[in-house]
Amino acid sequence: MDWGLRNRLARMFPEVSGNTVMLAVDHGYFMGPTRRLENPRATITPLAPYADALAVTRGVLRTSVAPGTTTPIVLRVSGGATILKEDLSHETITTSMDEALRLNASAVALSIFVGAAHEHESLTNLAQLVDDGESVGMPVMAITAVGKELEKRDARYLALACRVAAELGAHLVKTYYCDDFSKVVEGCPVPLVVAGGPKLDSDRAALELAHGAIAEGARGVDMGRNIWQSDHPVAMLKSLRAIVHDRATVDEAYRILEQERARVPPVGDRPVAA
Repeated sequence: MDWGLRNRLARMFPEVSGNTVMLAVDHGYFMGPTRRLENPRATITPLAPYADALAVTRGVLRTSVAPGTTTPIVLRVSGGATILKEDLSHETITTSMDEALRLNASAVALSIFVGAAHEHESLTNLAQLVDDGESVGMPVMAITAVGKELEKRDARYLALACRVAAELGAHLVKTYYCDDFSKVVEGCPVPLVVAGGPKLDSDRAALELAHGAIAEGARGVDMGRNIWQSDHPVAMLKSLRAIVHDRATVDEAYRILEQERARVPPVGDRPVAA
């Protein structure tokens, strides 16, 4: 692995723990202006300083992330389907490697859809992206997407999908937490980061998910809705950092959340500027 590629990875995995807390704000590429991501700049700006990486599209990066930010960028480079279609697997590469270099990305990311109608296209997209990335020192993160079939998120399926991604050359994989997650970790020779998925019933449930994932071998989290759809998104991000970097228990992390809640008003109560 070349120095440039290793350097880009190191930017996203701080030495303090070797883990990462990524903030996913790329949902608009297939969901449009989803709740509390209607204005990307307003969502991203207060959160970026507390994230180890931002997962964004090139459009949101150019329009909604301050050029002076020092937070590493994971650039979403796949797309081509929206929630208006039943089959979300019909994606292609939408952003070139040259564009990723121009935007000073620390990694590029694409979804793979193992077992879906367009499995073949998504896997060959990954293989080509790895070739392109290796040639310029750019890490590739594969995302084990399941589209609308959330019932697929079990250890047997995820272990298969993550291993296939690693075999095709992905440098890290974003996947889901599940029962027997340690089996998914054991079968994947590259780092795994865990998605939050749809907003859970409570902030504590998201902390429990993160704690379980780290305890079973994940190298971090890459969460979106469970952070910025929280009424206290900055507090939520700080609490997750305590789990991922400091090995805090769920109770310890939740106390951080409660302390921040007492100090800062909830997002929903903030007045909207005229």
